[in-house]
Amino acid sequence: MQAERRVVITGAGAVTPLGHTPQDIRQSVLTGRTVFEPTSVPAGYAQAPAQFDADDALRGWRHRRYLNRGAAMAVHAARQAAGAAGFAAGLPGYCGIFAGSGPHLDMDSDYAQPQHLPQRHDTLCALWMLRYLPNTAASAISQLLGARGESLVTGTACAASLQAVGEAFRRIRHGVLPVALAGGGDSRLSYGGLLAYAKAGALAPCSEDTHAAAAAACRPFDTGRQGFAAGEGAAFFVLESLDHAQKRGAVPLAEVCGYGCSMDGHAMTAPHPQGMHAEQAVRTALHEAGAGPADVTAVCAHGTGTRRNDTAESVMLTRLFAPTGHRPPVLALKSWTGHCASACGAVELAVLLACARHGFLPPVRNLQTPLCDSLSFVRRIHPCTAAELYAAGRPEKLSALTLLQSFGFGGQNAALAVRPFRASTAAAIQDDNIPA
Repeated sequence: MQAERRVVITGAGAVTPLGHTPQDIRQSVLTGRTVFEPTSVPAGYAQAPAQFDADDALRGWRHRRYLNRGAAMAVHAARQAAGAAGFAAGLPGYCGIFAGSGPHLDMDSDYAQPQHLPQRHDTLCALWMLRYLPNTAASAISQLLGARGESLVTGTACAASLQAVGEAFRRIRHGVLPVALAGGGDSRLSYGGLLAYAKAGALAPCSEDTHAAAAAACRPFDTGRQGFAAGEGAAFFVLESLDHAQKRGAVPLAEVCGYGCSMDGHAMTAPHPQGMHAEQAVRTALHEAGAGPADVTAVCAHGTGTRRNDTAESVMLTRLFAPTGHRPPVLALKSWTGHCASACGAVELAVLLACARHGFLPPVRNLQTPLCDSLSFVRRIHPCTAAELYAAGRPEKLSALTLLQSFGFGGQNAALAVRPFRASTAAAIQDDNIPA
């Protein structure tokens, strides 16, 4: 049997409401920048736009018209990741692509309602259906960057992009692939997307039609939480076996060391109230990392701000850590970015690395009264633990581990364990190598 390989992240790119570069993301967090605004149609909610111009970002590519907004952000993030990893001229042909994707719900823009077909069919672009296929972004990335290896598109709702990273990690760890591009992109900032969430009762109401009210709407893990704010974004990462990365002189940004996934089998929208099967995914990720709950230095929680999700997640985390007496800091990055749907896991990994590699963790915004006192939620910029987490090349930090969690409609659960890359002689971290 082939020995398991170490898997490292060597490049990343992102489109987020906080910014599109690591510097912008860090500055947004450090200055407490607010990215939320009131929705218009339907009104009464909050949203977090990514300030992304798809036509400008993909200028010159003739197939741009076949990409919906989420797919366009995914393609842009993938190109940025490849460039950051040293593959600006293109990815190796054997590189795999693993992409998390959600349904395209922009019903008002180009969806052909049957009763409107006689009036509208001549205005539809050729092959307009490509905007609705989940694999369109992956196909575009392959065409633009030259990756011809294994392709997998995950459609596991809000767990999709983190699961895509995890599946890529597994292929590389077990020697199926030496390198892969993994992540996802999504947007729900359309009439159809917002309406779907509103009808599901998942959106936090916005008390006034002001930016201040929108900024206060999303309150993960607070007793007064009422739902999440919709967001949009994309993030992709180049994952490689350590041997492959070292042979080409790449500088690892972090190491992926464990992954787990599961299904609740409980309800179509609500999580298992005790988080039993979410815990299974978390424990699998820790087991693959050769670690236990006591080794976790920070938790990037799913933390949507919905009543059921936050309760179930806090119950699960309490059950996981209470027996050890260990209380790692818990983050909720959706309080900064909004809920980026199927892209949320990848976006949050990008935000986490952009901040933590520079020695701090973002606080949970709008947290006034925590729903439980058994967890240590980050209440202000947290400098100590993050410095321990991502101080590259410090062998005394061998056990440092960050746990990321994404849970989706239908009972989809995914967990990823990452740690700082460590080697006997670590190269210095350059700012332009830090993922956004």
